[in-house]
Amino acid sequence: MDQFTINLLFVGASFALYIGIAIWARAGSTSEFYAAGQGVHPVTNGMATAADWMSAASFISMAGLIAFTGYDNSSFLMGWTGGYVLLALLLAPYLRKFGKFTVSEFIGDRFYSPTARMVAVICLIVASTTYVIGQMTGVGVAFGRFLEVSNTTGLLIGACVVFAYAVFGGMKGVTYTQVAQYCVLITAYTIPAVFISLQLTGNPIPGLGLFGDHAASGEPLLAKLDQVVRDLGFAEYTAHHTDTLNMVLFTLSLMIGTAGLPHVIMRFFTVPKVSDARWSAGWTLVFIALLYITAPAVGAMARLNITEMMWPNGEAVSVETIENDADYNWMKTWEKTGLLAWEDKNGDGLIQYYNDKNPEMAATAEANGWTGNELTKFNRDILVLANPEIANLPGWVIGLVAAGGLAAALSTAAGLLLAISSAVSHDLIKGQLNPNISEKGELLSARIAMAVAIAVATYLGLNPPGFAAQTVALAFGLAAASIFPALMMGIFSTRVNNKGAVAGMLAGLLVTLLYIFLHKGWFFIPGTNSFTDAEPLLGTIKSTSFGAIGAAINFAVAFFVSSRTEELPEDVRELVESVRVPRGAGAAQSGH
Repeated sequence: MDQFTINLLFVGASFALYIGIAIWARAGSTSEFYAAGQGVHPVTNGMATAADWMSAASFISMAGLIAFTGYDNSSFLMGWTGGYVLLALLLAPYLRKFGKFTVSEFIGDRFYSPTARMVAVICLIVASTTYVIGQMTGVGVAFGRFLEVSNTTGLLIGACVVFAYAVFGGMKGVTYTQVAQYCVLITAYTIPAVFISLQLTGNPIPGLGLFGDHAASGEPLLAKLDQVVRDLGFAEYTAHHTDTLNMVLFTLSLMIGTAGLPHVIMRFFTVPKVSDARWSAGWTLVFIALLYITAPAVGAMARLNITEMMWPNGEAVSVETIENDADYNWMKTWEKTGLLAWEDKNGDGLIQYYNDKNPEMAATAEANGWTGNELTKFNRDILVLANPEIANLPGWVIGLVAAGGLAAALSTAAGLLLAISSAVSHDLIKGQLNPNISEKGELLSARIAMAVAIAVATYLGLNPPGFAAQTVALAFGLAAASIFPALMMGIFSTRVNNKGAVAGMLAGLLVTLLYIFLHKGWFFIPGTNSFTDAEPLLGTIKSTSFGAIGAAINFAVAFFVSSRTEELPEDVRELVESVRVPRGAGAAQSGH
């Protein structure tokens, strides 16, 4: 059986399972559509949240960015896991006790203002749409490879699949679909990592193998990797090379962005009581840790495998070997997607892979007759999906990874689209424009909003502002700058009033959006940017790191405006105290 058929079997079986679950658990009411009837067990919710969380950025893209940068991109791991600790301690139980379906609804009620609710809806849609662009980028990469079509065709196919099962089930269907998706994606991520760790280090636990010895040479794996990449003019893998301030701000932006992401927070409205919300967050942290502990090993081992394949026995690989050796079939397959390319620039029949931007390599290149790096394109987002092929693992492992990559991208896309649709239908249409809309009409408007969001994200996903994880980092920055401060002040401060909250959210969102657009292009249109992250506007602060500064601006503006306007009404002050104090926490409100 050929690899294409194996891929179809694994992907087809997993999709049949997801769509079957979505139909079985189809939402029949707004309560089931938005919050799964608030009857989900904490362990089940933790697994579903982990799948919702471990998106294309985590499964497909993160290890690739770590692999080609090394230590400096460990910020992704620290920021995303640290953010869940913040979420579990500072937000999840209090928001569940408040008892609303959406983040916007909480902000509207807490700040006693329909304007605040509308601004929150805008912030949510902007952050979530940016996030979906990253997911659709990953969907295109995964479908393109495993259906052996172009990246664009894969993206369009993936959009249709997301529409099919996300629109059907709402939160109830998505929850149980995501439980299945978590099981698929974590299995798909860890099994190849175990195989590769055994190959390279003899240790079946990838996280331990990373710090073990290389099986062939006997030297520490990381020391060998450092030497291999240094010899080719690349930065040492385990060393810190980038600006420390930017790295700290980036980590902080990811952390507080995690705690402000609407599609994740919505999951904590689905459990029966407040203590379950805290347990859900704890279980989620356990489930995501299984992948995040493995990711650094996947990145390092894949980088070593790729480099050694391009330089077998210390010599550059020949074009003939790439074309005829079965071990290099993965290169020809990925070439079809347009995400991998090579060119014999000097016509010597070899493909030299090295850092031609390093001036120290210029003399070596000239002495050997090299005319530039001949591995002309290696999209970071393909690394995890190509990893089992690079390591020459069995066909069923490759098929499993295909199913896992698609599960990761589609599960998060569904959660984000649900957050967008609920903001439009529940907060905008029912909350403001048409309070008397029927339940059937509200569900219809939610599904239409979801379809429009899919169309927009698909269009923008054709020309994303970066790799999947980089695009997702921009979404985290927007959530950090706009939503997180409003939630924190709403729960823990009795000083911030409605005017302060609105001014703070608008200031944080607009300043951060402006900074991002200046670096990534207006509305992410290529070629319209004035700066780049290589040469940022403010010192060394990249667009992906600006969310932390946007959050600080949000807090400062909110407190300043609140101090110059009227104090909080007494009933709202009492509401804040009742949400924060554990009294009655066992039986949370259920109205909306």
